[in-house]
Amino acid sequence: MKKPLDYTLIKKDIRSKARRGAITTPHGTVQTPMFMPVGTLATVKFLSPEDLYKIGSQVILSNTYHLWLRPGEHIVKQAGGLHKFMNYDGPILTDSGGFQVFSLSQIRKIEEEGVAFRNHLNGDKLFLSPEKAIQIQNDLGADIIMSFDECPPYPATYEYMKDSVERTLRWAKRGQLAHQRPDDQALFGIVQGGSFTELRHHSAKSLVEMDFPGYSIGGTSVGEPKEVMYKMIDDAIEFLPEDKPRYLMGVGSVDAIFEGVLRGVDMFDCVLPTRIARHGAAMTTQGRVNIKNNKFAEDFTPLDPACDCEACQNYTKAYLRHLIRCNEGLGMRLLSIHNLRFLLKLMEDIRLAIEEDRLLELRDQVYEAYELHETKSGF
Repeated sequence: MKKPLDYTLIKKDIRSKARRGAITTPHGTVQTPMFMPVGTLATVKFLSPEDLYKIGSQVILSNTYHLWLRPGEHIVKQAGGLHKFMNYDGPILTDSGGFQVFSLSQIRKIEEEGVAFRNHLNGDKLFLSPEKAIQIQNDLGADIIMSFDECPPYPATYEYMKDSVERTLRWAKRGQLAHQRPDDQALFGIVQGGSFTELRHHSAKSLVEMDFPGYSIGGTSVGEPKEVMYKMIDDAIEFLPEDKPRYLMGVGSVDAIFEGVLRGVDMFDCVLPTRIARHGAAMTTQGRVNIKNNKFAEDFTPLDPACDCEACQNYTKAYLRHLIRCNEGLGMRLLSIHNLRFLLKLMEDIRLAIEEDRLLELRDQVYEAYELHETKSGF
């Protein structure tokens, strides 16, 4: 059987578990560690595919649940799959809808067969099973797809988490059996287990036995303290194979990215950079900036002189502040481009730092700009 994905380890950091690698997919080879912009509804908000190429995006993420509701996977399939539908030639990853089991907890009921939902748009009854989640993703045609899982809340009792992990493992096997495109779509298993080391170990070991092309670490960034999240990553990665990619789901803050990389994570995604951009917050090499502040009203310098994006090359802080305060779409677009370019450039710097064995020095330099003086990494 043809392999839908290959991971190549290029270099290991000498003072941590960080690794520099490459992932080959049907739509190209991508360099790791990497950050993936989130395009929930087959679009990264305010950005075109051409913008994404320009800022150095490699893989983008779309959302199974939302595309199932609008426009419907059958329409995307009819268009020739997500790549043709949205005119994006690079690799695409789709999540399974498992996060919506968490985020829509008020309008859903978890059963052994799957999850009964109320459509958050119109109240219609829906049912998402592991088989349905895989079928939707097969029709969407992404390069990397996710097993259907429950993303449990934090905190949760040991008993709740144990039941959830066992059910998620059963769902992973059912999804694996339902997968119709194993030659060109890499299905990842998702490690769960909350803050319980024993359950994280059990989940990771069981998924590795199922032999997925890659593994995700789920159930993080759901309200737990940072040090708890870092321990969750440690507990999951301990039993994940070195020759396959590791993806930490839903994480995009500067410190969490560094701490994940130091532990051996290859892939990250988060709505953070585009979400905060729409509210006027910019991630810069000098730290986080609120462009709405009055002090920028007559500041005719670039947002970040060290950035090569079009917002920083062509416009001033005063103009960006004016656009955001007037709720102009151009302002949201330019700040979204900038924030994504900032994180993508950070990943480029991280990859080079791993190659040159100076990752810890880079981390300390970035933490100083962000006033993140306390670290819990142990590196």
